[in-house]
Amino acid sequence: MHVTVDQDRCCSSGQCVLTAPTVFDQSDEDGLVVLLQDRPAPDLAAKLRTAAALCPGGAITLAEVAE
Repeated sequence: MHVTVDQDRCCSSGQCVLTAPTVFDQSDEDGLVVLLQDRPAPDLAAKLRTAAALCPGGAITLAEVAE
């Protein structure tokens, strides 16, 4: 799975960080999402889908990729 984030849509709710802390972080400066891994391990797929669904700004985009 490939993950992208749109910081312009991020509203700093932090739901992504709570759901998948090895993939997302928040900037100490402004609280916006920071992507730590753009191709996380396949076993994180469920958490990534949850993080994207919980994001109130719709800032997280997921794309399936062939392994």
